[in-house]
Amino acid sequence: MTVDYKPEPIPTADVRLGEDLLALSETLAKNAHDRWAAQRLADGWRYGPTRNDERKEHPCLVPYESLPESEKTYDRTVALETLRVLVALGYVLQPPGGDRRAGAAGDDRPDSDAESSLRPAGLAALWGAGELAASGEDVYQQVGERALQLGKPLLACDVLEEAIKLRPGSPRLRQLQALALLRGGATERANRILGQLDREAVADEETLGLLARTHKDLGLRATDPAMRMAELSRAHEAYARAYRLTGGYWTGINAATLAVVTGHRETGSAIAREVRERCLDGLQQQAPRDDRYWILATLGEAALILGDWPEAEEWYTRAAEAGSDRLGDLSSTRRNARLLLDHLDGDRTRIEQCLRLPRVIVFTGHMIDAPGRRSARFPSALEDLVRRAIRKRIDELDGRLGFAAGACGGDILFLESILEVGGEANVVLPYGRDRFVADSVEIVPGWKPRFDRLLDRAVQVVVASPERLEGASASYDYASLLLLGLASIRAEQLETDLVALALWDGRTGSPGGTASVVEDWRRRGHEVQIIDVGELLRQSGGEIEARSDDLPSPPNRPDMPDAPRIMAILFADAVQFSKLTESQVPRFVEHFLGAIGKLADEAECPPVARNTWGDGLYLVFSGVREAGAFALRLSELVNRTDWAGKGLPPGLNLRVALHAGPVYSCRDPVTGQINYIGSHVSRGARIEPITPPGHVYASQAFAALAAAARVREFVCEYAGQTIWAKGYGTFPTYHVRRREPTGP
Repeated sequence: MTVDYKPEPIPTADVRLGEDLLALSETLAKNAHDRWAAQRLADGWRYGPTRNDERKEHPCLVPYESLPESEKTYDRTVALETLRVLVALGYVLQPPGGDRRAGAAGDDRPDSDAESSLRPAGLAALWGAGELAASGEDVYQQVGERALQLGKPLLACDVLEEAIKLRPGSPRLRQLQALALLRGGATERANRILGQLDREAVADEETLGLLARTHKDLGLRATDPAMRMAELSRAHEAYARAYRLTGGYWTGINAATLAVVTGHRETGSAIAREVRERCLDGLQQQAPRDDRYWILATLGEAALILGDWPEAEEWYTRAAEAGSDRLGDLSSTRRNARLLLDHLDGDRTRIEQCLRLPRVIVFTGHMIDAPGRRSARFPSALEDLVRRAIRKRIDELDGRLGFAAGACGGDILFLESILEVGGEANVVLPYGRDRFVADSVEIVPGWKPRFDRLLDRAVQVVVASPERLEGASASYDYASLLLLGLASIRAEQLETDLVALALWDGRTGSPGGTASVVEDWRRRGHEVQIIDVGELLRQSGGEIEARSDDLPSPPNRPDMPDAPRIMAILFADAVQFSKLTESQVPRFVEHFLGAIGKLADEAECPPVARNTWGDGLYLVFSGVREAGAFALRLSELVNRTDWAGKGLPPGLNLRVALHAGPVYSCRDPVTGQINYIGSHVSRGARIEPITPPGHVYASQAFAALAAAARVREFVCEYAGQTIWAKGYGTFPTYHVRRREPTGP
C-alpha cells in the first residue's frame, strides 16, 4: 500500500528562545535519552557495539555524555523544537522563582537572571545547534559574556565575532572580544582592538584597564630593553588615564607601580598617597570580603612605593591572612610586589615572607599490599604509621597543592592528607576510571569508597589515556610524566616551589613502578624526598621483601615491536585553501608546501614521520621540545611570507596544533612508509580546527610534558577549557609562544 504522507510541523521560524530556555534544552535532551534508555533496559535490552534486534543490543545504551555527537544533536534538536512549539502555541514558559517569559519574535527579552542559568553544557548545545543565528545580537552578547565567565575565551571569541557582524559599531562587543582574545593568548590582536576603541574616544575604565594590561604583558615579554620600556610606559599612561577617569584604586595602584618601574618615582608616590587614603576609607566602610582582600593588598603595595617597609609588611600580612585560600590572587599580589622590589632598595626577604605561598608536592608511592602477597612491603597494619609520616612531611614542607594518581595505599593516603590540611588535590589516572579501579584500587577491600570520595573532592581529574596501553609500563610512564608536568605548571603559575615526594622502600621494581618514577624524576633534575616505607616496616617488626612489584600487570617487554612510545604530534591546516583557483594549486604546492618541506629538511631535529593531504599536514617528533620549536618556526614562516607576491591568496595562513602521548609505530601496508597511529593521534587532530589562524595551540598533555622536560625555548599559556572539533569533548587548551627575556 502506498502512503502519501506529507509532514506538516507547526511553524516555529519566528519563535525566539532566551538563554535560560536554550540552556534548558540540554537538560531536556539528556532527560529524553535517559527515559528512552530506561525503557529499553526495562524491556530487556543491553549495550552492544551495533544494533541487533534479535539479541536486543543497542550502541546508544550508554550515559548521555558518552553518546556520539550526532546522537546528542538529534536529542537537542527535538528538545529545542519542543520548546519552540510550546511558545508558538501560546504557552508561557517561566523558570522557577522568575518572571521571564518567552514568546514570538520581538517579545523575548531575557532578564539579568537568565545569564546565571546558562551552564557550559547549554553553551555548547546552543552554539553547536546554530540556535544563536535566530536569536539576535543581544543574546550573542550575553552568551559571549557568559562564556568568558565560565573561562571559555575561545568559544567567546567565536560568539562575539558573529555578534560584531550583526552590530559592528558596538563598543561593548569589541571590548568583550578584546578580553576574550587577551585571555586566549592573542595579546597583540587584543591590543589593536582596544587601541582603536581608545582612538574612537569610547574608552571607559574597563577598556583602558584592559589596554594597559596588554601593554604591560607586551612589555614584560619584550626582548629589546627599549621596546620593554616603551610598552610599560604606555601601560602606565593607560592606567593613569583610567584612574583620572574614575578614581578607582585598582587602576590607581597599577598606575603608581608602573610609574616607579618606568623611572617616575615622584609621580608614583603621589598616586600611591591618594590610593592609600581611598583604601583606608574603604576599610572603614566595612568593604565586602572580596574587596577587603584587594584593599589590604593595595595598601601594602602603596606602602612599598612610599618606602614604608614596616607598614608594607603589616598590610601584606593582613592581606595574606584574608586571602589564605585565594592562591591566585596572592600570587598576583606577590608578582606586582616583586616587580616593584626590582626597582626599590631594601630587604626584599621580609616582604617575600609576608606573601609566602604553599609548596606544590608531586607524589609517587607504593600501593598497599594486596591479599595473598608472599611477603610484606606495605601491609595494611602499616597504614596508620604511613599516614602519620606523610602528614608530617606535608606539614614540614608547607605543602597544600598535591598531585598524585589514585591507587590504594600511598596515593590515596597522600591525597587525603592534602585535603585534611585544606589543600587542593589533583589526580592523574593513567587510563579509564573503571579499569584503573579494578587494577589498582579494588585489589584491596575498602579502598574504592575512599577513592570515589577523593575524586569527588579533587580540583581536577585528568585521564591520561582512554584505555590501558599495551606494554606494562607505557600507561604509567605517561601518567607519571603528566603528574610531574602538571605540578610544574601549577608551581610556575603561583611562582612557588615544587617538591617531589615518594613513599618508597629504596629497592628496584617493575617498569612504571615507584622506583622507575623516582629514577626518572631524578634524571630530570628533581631532588626527590623519600619516606622510607622499608624503614617504617622494620620499625614495626615486619619482614622486608627481596623485590618490589608495583604493577598488577604482567612484566613489561621493552623489546615488543609494537610497544607504544611517547611522541609529539603536530597537525596543521592551510586557511583559505578552499579559495584557491585551479591555476593557483601548482603555486601552492611549489611555494607553500615547498617552503614547509624545506623547513622540515633543514630542522636540527627533523620530524621522524611526515604526511600531507591537500591542505593538511601531519608531523611526528621524538620529543615536545623539537615539536614546539618547529611549530613556532613554521607559524612564523607562514605569517611573514608575502603569499600574494607568489600569486596566492593574501590571507593564506596555517592553524597549528600540538599534542603528545603514547603512539604505535608501524609500516603502513598501503604507502610502505613508517607511520604513527593510536588514540593520541586522533586527540591531536581535534585541536587544529579550533586553533586561530596564525597561532599554535596545544593540549594540556603537551604543555605538561614540556614543563616536565623543563623546556625554555617556548611557553604554553593557558587559553581555557575549549570545545574540541567533531564532538570530541571539552579540554584544557594552551597557546604556544616563544619565551622571551623579561628585560635587560
